[in-house]
Amino acid sequence: QVQLVESGGGLVQAGGSLRLSCAASGLSFSTLVMGWFRQAPGKDREFVSCITLSAGTTYSADSVKGRFTISRDNDKNTVWLQMNSLKPEDTAVYYCASGRLCARFRSGYDYWGRGTQVTVSS
Repeated sequence: QVQLVESGGGLVQAGGSLRLSCAASGLSFSTLVMGWFRQAPGKDREFVSCITLSAGTTYSADSVKGRFTISRDNDKNTVWLQMNSLKPEDTAVYYCASGRLCARFRSGYDYWGRGTQVTVSS
């Protein structure tokens, strides 16, 4: 059974940094990518970034390019999201996901964590 557990969220001032972690267990051979999504109050869940587990190729939403960096350690079954230069509009619950396709849409992912809250104050 796949389990994804996010951690590292919190309250930070605008311009600050946070590092989110996603610890995975039970991943199968069909798991090819890990991703991060976020959902702000009253809004749809949106793609943030993803990484292929084999080559480490990354893709990110335009809104976070140059500020957020996704990385992984396959031996530790962990994925991180380093978030710098945070803005109030980055406030959301951040979700880790695993799946088959490094995609911007949710259907590319099979399993989801419960999320971690990130709040950026102005």
